Amino acid sequence: MDTAARSYLDHNATSPVRPEVAAAVARALNLPGNPSSIHAEGRAARHALQEARARLAALVGAAPERVVFTSGGTEAANTVLSGALRRRGCPAPTRLMISATEHPCVAAGHRFSDEAVETLPVDAGGTLRLDALAARLDACRDEAVLISVHAANNETGVVQPLAEIVRLTRAHGRALVHSDAVQAVGKIPLSLDALGLDALTLSGHKFAAPKGVGALVLAEGVTLETAFLRGGGQEARLRCGTENLLGIVGMGEAAEIARIALDAEAVRLAGLRDALQNRVRALAPDAVVFGEGAARLPNTLSVSVPGLEAATALIALDLANVAVSSGSACASGKVARSPVLAAMGVSPALAVGALRVSLGWNSGDADLRRFLEGFERVVSSLYQRRGQAA
Repeated sequence: MDTAARSYLDHNATSPVRPEVAAAVARALNLPGNPSSIHAEGRAARHALQEARARLAALVGAAPERVVFTSGGTEAANTVLSGALRRRGCPAPTRLMISATEHPCVAAGHRFSDEAVETLPVDAGGTLRLDALAARLDACRDEAVLISVHAANNETGVVQPLAEIVRLTRAHGRALVHSDAVQAVGKIPLSLDALGLDALTLSGHKFAAPKGVGALVLAEGVTLETAFLRGGGQEARLRCGTENLLGIVGMGEAAEIARIALDAEAVRLAGLRDALQNRVRALAPDAVVFGEGAARLPNTLSVSVPGLEAATALIALDLANVAVSSGSACASGKVARSPVLAAMGVSPALAVGALRVSLGWNSGDADLRRFLEGFERVVSSLYQRRGQAA
């Protein structure tokens, strides 16, 4: 495939590895030692591992020793939601509360019984209804509760009010708060300590690191009662097994780049996203932008044109050398109605046309032009058919 002739606008699915990150991984290939070995080669590998840990910790506002490396966001989230998360002095959680727009790694990745799980509603903009959370916490005051709310939605880019969520749960006194921060890390400022979260989980390939590496980050005084993977004692005995040094070094490099460029890149991407949104509206005046009235990630545009099916648009855009998606990339390539949009009250007829454009570090004006050229052909054909049917 001639990637130079294509525009990749699906960074929320995975962001292409940065050249600097690939170079860091290549250098790590020359580290022959196991990070757990005490000889010089092992110490060199250990140094690279710990440097990456510190870089990632700086990006998410946590102490390095609180970072536990995993194979990705799903493993990390499943670990938190296994029921083993504990805060010093608090009982084990017996109830789980999640938002209605959570990623499947949370919605289907927990180990609580069906009777112990509550789904909290979101408003039409996709934001968690804080009044519903407060009411449920008040009703469950005698229970230990785990709250899991993503930092930002992978389909719409809607950012959740984590500070307010934490404030409400702290008033409860016996609640732990986890955030699936996979889509937010590296795109918007996010600090575990400043927000008061008990745990957050992330995945490196969402911010231009290699696939297959992620992390679980725990607050001070919070731990796992039972290790998810048991064995040789790596990762503070919470996730045993020889560490994926190549992926971890790559993620550390990507974290450092994202941290340094965070503010400027957010401004740049928001400018591109807003320009794209305006042009889409000019070409399709009846287009609906999902989550438009809420806080959104600067790189994400989720839009639907009445009468246009996403499957048709995706094929046409792919033929026009543009890669976008219909929403989440975690459904084995299927184009189906989004549970996220359903939770927001979007009609099935409109949801079936949802397109997600997600920008990233290598996105620019030329990519927007290529997308708009393909999009214009698609909507022109749609409007022509409408005119013929009238």
